[in-house]
Formats: sequence, structure tokens, C-alpha cells
Amino acid sequence: MKHFFLLLSFIGAVNISHGKEIIQWHSWSPELFEKAKKENRFVLLDLEALWCHWCHVMDETTYHDSRVIKLIQSKYLPVRVDQDSNLDLSNRYGDYGWPATVVFAANGSEIVKMRGYIPPEEMVSLLKAIIKDPSPGPSVLSERSIQPGSQSSLSVSQQQQLEKQHLEMFDQKFGGWGTYHKYIDAHAMDYSITKAMAKEPTHEKMALKTLDAARALIDPIWGGVYQYSDQKDWKSPHFEKIISFQAQYLRQYVEAYNLWKKPEYLQAARDILRYAREFLMSPEGAFYTSQDADLNQKMPGKIYYHLNDSQRRQNGIPTIDQNIYTRENGWMISALTKFYNVTGEMQVLEQAKKAALWIGSHRLYETRNQRLSPGGFLHGEENMGRMAEDLYLGDVLFLGQAFLDLYQSSAERDWLTKAMGCVYFIERDFKHADGGFKTSVGRRIEGALSKPVFDLDEHVALVRFGNSLSHYTGNLKFKKVAQHAMRYLTSPSLLKNRKMLTGVLLAQIELSQDPIHVTIVGSKNDSSAKALFLSALRYPAQYKRIEWWDHKEGPLPNPDVQYPQMKQAAAFACSKKTCSLPVFDPAQVVEAIDRLRPSRQS
Repeated sequence: MKHFFLLLSFIGAVNISHGKEIIQWHSWSPELFEKAKKENRFVLLDLEALWCHWCHVMDETTYHDSRVIKLIQSKYLPVRVDQDSNLDLSNRYGDYGWPATVVFAANGSEIVKMRGYIPPEEMVSLLKAIIKDPSPGPSVLSERSIQPGSQSSLSVSQQQQLEKQHLEMFDQKFGGWGTYHKYIDAHAMDYSITKAMAKEPTHEKMALKTLDAARALIDPIWGGVYQYSDQKDWKSPHFEKIISFQAQYLRQYVEAYNLWKKPEYLQAARDILRYAREFLMSPEGAFYTSQDADLNQKMPGKIYYHLNDSQRRQNGIPTIDQNIYTRENGWMISALTKFYNVTGEMQVLEQAKKAALWIGSHRLYETRNQRLSPGGFLHGEENMGRMAEDLYLGDVLFLGQAFLDLYQSSAERDWLTKAMGCVYFIERDFKHADGGFKTSVGRRIEGALSKPVFDLDEHVALVRFGNSLSHYTGNLKFKKVAQHAMRYLTSPSLLKNRKMLTGVLLAQIELSQDPIHVTIVGSKNDSSAKALFLSALRYPAQYKRIEWWDHKEGPLPNPDVQYPQMKQAAAFACSKKTCSLPVFDPAQVVEAIDRLRPSRQS
């Protein structure tokens, strides 16, 4: 197998099959490997995305080439999987981009892993080389395992090193982190916004430059943000619109507007929200997954998206992936709550609630003895009507975070209860004894696919979610979940071999500090109390605990501060067991919080 990697780049003509011979793709399942053993075949995985331009090209060229078809029929079991539908495979092979091509022996061991488009001539050589020599190639042998650390916090020197990397990776000329593909790195932007909120000018400049540049990725006609630019100047977009980017950019632009009051940032957020509502929102109120980059082969995105609205519609609408996934809806629900927190637009909060209720009802995990398991959620429609073979951490985690965000935005305690159920489920089903949390649980395939996978972004999110929930509830179990997740992020091998670990810094900051804490005391029927609550929600901070105590509902979930019952609605800002005097004017809430935060004072 090793000799394959000496092949020259493909320069020959494409030999496309125009006959009736086509590849018969199989479904992904453990039974596939049993079939491979019986028939002495390799398993070829084509891991694609429905929105992916180069996946379509590879299907139309490579997988319609008569030589490729003949080789696959002779010795391979081909399986095609949409990576959005299978988070275990997506997390396992995400570093290989889409399309990702993985070839397995019948026992589940990996032979080769290839990233991106493979031309027909190159695929022919690859398939022949594997048949001749099925030993694992360099792409398999070079894998490094990550062992969780023994500590649940970073050392001072580790924090300084990660901060240094964050600054060094910034593109001073064009904005953004990194030097090639241009998009807003979610953790890098969150970290710089967090630092800018603490009035650190270097981070403010980095965030502003990037946000200004990234507006070039927003579709000026329909709204919505394209995935990325393949040129440094942000002006050469790949035109697919994926819900993860819509949710991220919606949240970050509205948070940036809240901090800097630049109207173009609010407009950017509105343009993204407009697109999500018109193109990605289902009739039920939940959200679809993505929209393709191209209309078809004859009209790729680089032509189509330069048309005006009427011209686009006359030609047709690029395919929308109408799968409704739990994780993706969690992202979008959280983004909608952040938009509401800043704008106070109630219809947006109601949309977030509607999506959450639909997902909570239609994706609830049913156990084998037919009892509902609170906190567990399935990924998509393919799991409904039967027992799930796989459960994914990302679904439970990001829907749980959405529930917590809904509690913060609405002060309705049922959302907090739902969020707690998610963490209990995660702790029970996904926890790995050595530290960290597995991306999936379910039936395992032997070989390489039997090894648990740990995802960096999910661990950052779990630290932040579990820690925040511990402050809202006073339940130390949730803090311990966050600390256990942090052990993965302090892994020496992770810190040594990975770049752009700004998310680890975010997790460290929040885990080691108390959030901004504001409580409104007053009836939820009192318009004055609501005005105070909205003012507290608008306070420019990502890490905050906002509560509303109506004494008719009983004690707060975490009664760590005793508030007096007031004849008039009031807000109290608290920090390190110190609270402000009661604030009655919504315009003075920010000032009361700032007095408890020296870093925010001018």
C-alpha cells in the first residue's frame, strides 16, 4: 500500500461510464463488515456532505468512471454516508474534509484515509494498490492518540502559550485567524469579544477587523452567510450555506452590535436571520440543515449567486437539505435567544421556543423498555420509529445548552429542568472513566471503529455548559461534569500538537470564575420588572447568570443569595458574595454591574 503515495498527480483524461453500470451503494452498519468478511472484500467509505461542491464533482466523475466501477465491483463494498447524518463518522474523520475517502479491511482496521476530491485516474491507482498490498498506509500510521490530562485546569504558562498562539495566528492585513481559507473562527472570535468586553484594545481591534471583513461573506440578496472564502481578502466565497455558520454569525454579529453599537453589525445579524427564516425554517418551526452551493452542473454558485432575486428564482432554488437534526437546531435556538436578549423582539424568542418544543417532542430518545429517558435525544428522522443504534453527544449537549439559554432569556423554569436532564444523561451515557466524554454511544464496529472518539469543540462547549448550569442550580454535580470534560482539554498531547486552541482558554476562564450575576426581584406580571430583566439580558457579556425571582414561584433554583421582597421591582447585581443596592431604573443596571467589575470601568 505504501507505494501508492508515490503516484504522480492525475493528468490524464477522464474515462466516464455512460452505460448502465453504476455503483450500488450500501448503508452504513456493523452488518456491512460481516458481509465483507464473508465475501473477502474491503469496505470503501465515501463520506460526503449534501451541500459539498467537490462531493458532487467526485460523484459525477470518479464514481461514474467505468474503471473505478469495475474495481469496486470486483473487490469492495462501497458505502456512502452523509456526514451531517452520522456524527460519529463526522467527528472521527472531520479532519479529512469532505469528501473524505476511507478504506477498511473486513475486520474494521483502516487501510487508507484520503481528504478531498480524488480524480478518476488517481482513484484507479489507489484501488489497485490496496488490492495488491492492503497494509495500512502513512495516513493511518501517523495518527496520534490524545490522553486526557490529570488536571482540570491550565497552568499559567499553558494559558500564556495559548494566548500567544491566538495573537500569532491573527492575520493583521486581512483579519481572521489563519492565512488561507477565510471564515470567522468561532472560539477565536468569542475569546476576543470576551476580552474586548473587558476593554482590552488589542482584542477589540482583532474582533472589529474580522467582523468588518467577514461581512463580504453575507449574501446581499437573500441574506445568510456563505461557508468561507478561499482567498485571503474574503471575496472568493464557497457558496454553500450551512446552519452552523448561520447560527454562529447571527449570534456573534448581534453580540458585537450590543458591544460596539455599529448599525452594520445589527444589519448583518438581521440579514442572516431573514435567510434562516425564509429558507431553512420548516413549517413546524424547526430548522433544516443546509443549502447547496450550486444550482446544478451548468449553473454553479459562482454564477448563480451573482444573479438578482428574480433571476435566481426563475432558474430555480439550490437544493435545501430538509433533514431536521437535533444538534443543528440547538445551535440555532441558542442564536435566536442571543438575538432576543439584545433586541427584545419577542417573536424571535417565540420562534426559539417553538423549535425547542418540536425537537424536544420529536427527537426524544425512547429506551428499549419503552420508557422515555429524560435528557436523551436522537439525531434525526432516521432514528425515529425504532431503537436508536447510536446516540450522539453533540445532540444532547447543544440542545441542553439551548434549553439553558431559553431559561436565561425567559426565566421559565421548565427550560432549566430540561437542561439539567441533558447533563444527567451526558454524565451517565457519554462519560469516559479516564477523562473526557465520548462523541457517541451505541453498537460498535470492531477495529479502528471500536475506539472512542473525543471532539475538541464538544468538550469546550460541555465545560461551559456544565459550569454555567452549576451556577444556575447550585448543583456541584454539574461542575464536576465540567471539570471532567476539562481534563480532556488539558491533555499534554492536545496542547502540544494542536493549534488554535482558543476555545480551551474560554473554558478555562469560565471554569475558574463566577459569572456576572443579576437578579430581578418582582412579579413577572410587572412591566417594570420586565424592563429591568431585559436591561440585564442586554448587558454585554457572554458569561452571565441572569435570573428573575417572583416570590410566588418559590425560591430560586440556586438560592445562594437571599433577596428581600420588594414593594417595587428591583435589580441586584452580585459578585463574590457582594451585591449592589437595589436598582429601580433599567438605565442604571449596566452601571451597577460595572461598579462590581473594575476591568469594565473607563
